[in-house]
Amino acid sequence: MAQVKPHTDYMLRRLHTLSGVIPVGLFLLEHLFTNATATKGAASFNNAVGAIQSIPLLPFIEFFFIFLPLVYHGVFGLYVAFTSGYNAGQYSWGRNVMFTLQRITGIITFVFIIYHTWTTRFSGHAPTFDMMHHLVQNPAYLWFMIIGVVAATFHFANGMWSFCIHWGITVGQRAQRVTAYVSMLLFVVLAGIGVDAILAFTHSA
Repeated sequence: MAQVKPHTDYMLRRLHTLSGVIPVGLFLLEHLFTNATATKGAASFNNAVGAIQSIPLLPFIEFFFIFLPLVYHGVFGLYVAFTSGYNAGQYSWGRNVMFTLQRITGIITFVFIIYHTWTTRFSGHAPTFDMMHHLVQNPAYLWFMIIGVVAATFHFANGMWSFCIHWGITVGQRAQRVTAYVSMLLFVVLAGIGVDAILAFTHSA
């Protein structure tokens, strides 16, 4: 296999971190907060989904601004996960643990997104509260959803730490340490929102 030139590899990695925030990260946030409307009842969730479905040129937007960036981020992320080594000489043991978790959650998230979209968005039916309620009645799917959401929110929140470094937002050690705490707080909040929404689907409409 031909080796990627250092400059090309550098640009691909920067594009990878950027795509994880814009638009993939924004899509994750939109998805989480749309699902969160399920905590207010079936009608609230169905109305939120209906509003999204009514967006003009939605298939075009989904394909070019969500699907393609998601595929790039996921596929290149798998390449990074299986080719990157540990940074023991550069980062602390704790950061190397986070580095490993980032790769593991990236793989879990990629599998989760593929299966979840296949059973909802590409099921042939518009996603509804009743559809989600039916799916999560299966304990295996319920836990699959919970694990997938926790993995996705961790991957996004911890990825923000890496994004801030790669794009020169946090340069010093103190700034990076503060960002690490903020990213973990973000993870807890987003994971809580996501899991709460999933549990809301377990209740009848």
